[in-house]
Amino acid sequence: MTRKQEVPTRRPVGRRRVLAGAMLPGALMLAPSAAHAAWPERPVRMIIPFVAGAGADIVGRTYAEELAKTLGQPVVVDNKGGAGGLMATAEGARAPGDGYTLLLISQGTTVFNLGLYKAPGYDPLKDLMPVAICGTLPNVLVVAAGNPAKSVADLIAQVRARPGELTYGSSGVGSSIHLSGVIFEQRVGTKVQHVPYRGAPPAILAVVNGEVTMGFFNTPTVLGQIKSGKLKALAVTSKDRSPLLPDVPTMGEAGVADFVVATWLGYAVPAGTPEAVVARFNTEINRISAMPQVKEKLAVQGVDMLAPRSPAAARQLIVDDQAVWLPIIRQSGAKAE
Repeated sequence: MTRKQEVPTRRPVGRRRVLAGAMLPGALMLAPSAAHAAWPERPVRMIIPFVAGAGADIVGRTYAEELAKTLGQPVVVDNKGGAGGLMATAEGARAPGDGYTLLLISQGTTVFNLGLYKAPGYDPLKDLMPVAICGTLPNVLVVAAGNPAKSVADLIAQVRARPGELTYGSSGVGSSIHLSGVIFEQRVGTKVQHVPYRGAPPAILAVVNGEVTMGFFNTPTVLGQIKSGKLKALAVTSKDRSPLLPDVPTMGEAGVADFVVATWLGYAVPAGTPEAVVARFNTEINRISAMPQVKEKLAVQGVDMLAPRSPAAARQLIVDDQAVWLPIIRQSGAKAE
């Protein structure tokens, strides 16, 4: 009887041990998902590699405000301008891939800088994971009110009459404002001296005051000076005319063929960020891009919204743009060292 009593006593114990052992791997497999489900548990930092008040900064802050609402945590904007966004982008690439750093990226920081800097300090396709692309920011070519040029043709005549003497201001080496000048030189076939400033505001003021001959700037940043008569708008660099300046021709209409510069803006996270977090960021950013109030607000800033893209499509855009722009930059000889 003793043996008969011992048998059933041992079986439940053995089963409990087997069941516990069988459940352990499953429990471990569920742990990461549970951790991702809890994200975010603290504020998210959004690095904007441009000075406050710039067109890209306005875009970033608009998304930060909406993201905070949907994520349930503050999205803290951290502006770090200078060097065409190089240092801030490198900082974002070095940040932990824990889902708490979101980096505003652009054509300048992921494409142009690779051709302008010998050692940019980051590889946008290895050190970053593109999340989404939201819109484009074209530029407008302006000169001071006192400049006798009334058209792009007049300005080109000035440049060709004094090769290497006239100047254009920019918000810094590697910006779309700078690269617009590089393309202008190539299309016109003569040298124009580049004068970089720390941000767009001082560069715009330099054009207004006649310290530099001209400049290509994001349309909203010079709209006030254009309307007040301090600057003259000669052409826009977008494919189509800007609704903000409907009477100003495109560069193509002004006689300069193959001249379209409309830098795109988007977001990326440091490499190693969990795929679930990347997917959530992509979903929310695309949702925000489609919001009527966001479209209306950014249209006033000259931003042309783009159709939603997956992280893979955002990455492919960078690959394609590098193939197009890096040869152009190298041919120009432009350097930022």
